[in-house]
Amino acid sequence: MNEKKEQRGHLDLAVEISRAVRGAGGRALAVGGYVRDRLLGIEREDVDLEVFGVESRRLVEILSSFGRVDLVGKAFGVLKVGGLDVSLPRRETKTAAGHKGFHIDSDPSMSYEEASRRRDLTINAMAEDLLTGEILDPHGGRKDLDERMLRAVDEDHFGEDPLRVLRVCRFAARFLFHVEKKTAALCRTLDLSELPAERLFEEFSGMLLQPHFPSVAFQTMRIVGAVRFFPELEALIGCEQEYEWHPEGDVWVHTLLVTDAAAELKTGDRYEDQVLMFAALCHDFGKPATTKFEDGRIRSMNHEALGEAPARSFLGRLTREKQLIDDVAALVVYHLRPHMLRKGSAGPAAIRRLATKIPIERLVRLSRSDHYGRTTPDALARIYRAGDWLLERARELEVAESGPKPILMGRHLLERDVAPGPEMGRILALAFEAQIEGEFDDLEGAIHWFETRR
Repeated sequence: MNEKKEQRGHLDLAVEISRAVRGAGGRALAVGGYVRDRLLGIEREDVDLEVFGVESRRLVEILSSFGRVDLVGKAFGVLKVGGLDVSLPRRETKTAAGHKGFHIDSDPSMSYEEASRRRDLTINAMAEDLLTGEILDPHGGRKDLDERMLRAVDEDHFGEDPLRVLRVCRFAARFLFHVEKKTAALCRTLDLSELPAERLFEEFSGMLLQPHFPSVAFQTMRIVGAVRFFPELEALIGCEQEYEWHPEGDVWVHTLLVTDAAAELKTGDRYEDQVLMFAALCHDFGKPATTKFEDGRIRSMNHEALGEAPARSFLGRLTREKQLIDDVAALVVYHLRPHMLRKGSAGPAAIRRLATKIPIERLVRLSRSDHYGRTTPDALARIYRAGDWLLERARELEVAESGPKPILMGRHLLERDVAPGPEMGRILALAFEAQIEGEFDDLEGAIHWFETRR
């Protein structure tokens, strides 16, 4: 089922549920992002319903006629049927730190105006009656859409969940909206340190993967005072760079430009894009600790290798996905390698050796983003000779997507009376190094190599 059919199916189901709810004396409203995006002319797959005037048991009975009903949000009383989320209006009272520290009180008799006060932004606090087409907008969301403004619905409720600060940053980048002054000031009072890693990771992923210009999200983070909770990012601000190579400005400005360049190079594979975008954000984390003014020039010697530790520290506070952290860290360490190899006219062995450490196509995407994230003439013209050179040679050597695999294997040595153990391991390591150096490229050559060294 393609996305448009699925979207239409969800919408049809939402209309049918709305009719059934009306027949029971209640009113179902499409809420949140569906209404916002429809008014912006953006298609989306999901429709969320909020049901008024029907008690929870009766609502379950109604929904059961449309399929299996699952309780997916126990604390919030969210029911799922046919891919739709259906909830009752509720009051949320902050009782403790953290995103779970709320007392939830469902109340079908609430007005929509009262129920919508718990929502974060006015543009997300509109509702639509799918049966009549009426838009309910008690907080001026439609006006804020027209003015491209992000404004908190209720200052007290907004401040109960600090994650909303990052949501504001994500929406700013996604829609290219600005933050209303009072809302920005409110954001600056909130403490993001209590937020759990998984929620931070989700928002950072959204800020990096969703917008055409991720830089807007991070510049908004700076405006609303959120950067201070991420010292690796904050350290980039004001870290100077040599004008000849980076006329665009400090490392912060460069990093933001790199994220925008990387967004243009996404492949559509979510994992690959996630690795690329986090690497774009983290690639110069080593510069603040290594930048010095020497001999009249600003230098950041060995910043690639020394950027690994702060990149791992930053990512480790967002996620436990070890593979993602390892893959991003590798890009941080090797992001200058295309330039270095081309400058040194590296031969096949050096390229094969690099391919054993990192996928070259992935590396070139990040390095190209790094190059384009500058304002030198070649970068502005989108010319990146080092990446093109490396990619062409890697493809000729058939190592662009993945590194070379050992030709000589343990089973081949067993057939030649080499017993398992340290000696076999030593021979296999030497054989693979010889293969990298181009001494053989097939099994016959590998066996000959081995026989001549027995």
